[in-house]
Amino acid sequence: MAGARIDYVELPSLTAHELTGAFYSKAFGWDFTDYGPDYAATTTGDVDLGLNGMPDDALSAPLPVVRVDDLEAAFKAVSEAGGVIARPIFSFPGGRRFHFIDPGGSELAVWSTK
Repeated sequence: MAGARIDYVELPSLTAHELTGAFYSKAFGWDFTDYGPDYAATTTGDVDLGLNGMPDDALSAPLPVVRVDDLEAAFKAVSEAGGVIARPIFSFPGGRRFHFIDPGGSELAVWSTK
């Protein structure tokens, strides 16, 4: 799929995402925007970092997120290529996304602003 690239990585931060954000701010100078009490993210527009502190939503491992222009086409392509859909398309602040498991067992997400 032309133009698709990883542009976001979401880290679980269940102990206190504000402390994790403070760590990255101090260590690397990254600024975070809060999206509610349990989520914050950088918004540089390059490869951004999300800190997910939602106990019922965060994964136990980092979540690479691929940006595409056509989410439905990507959903179909991932399914046809053998990816197992872990979470069907859903909306979130900033767009819509879905999660899938690749043949090696890694979970990734695909998102679009459209």
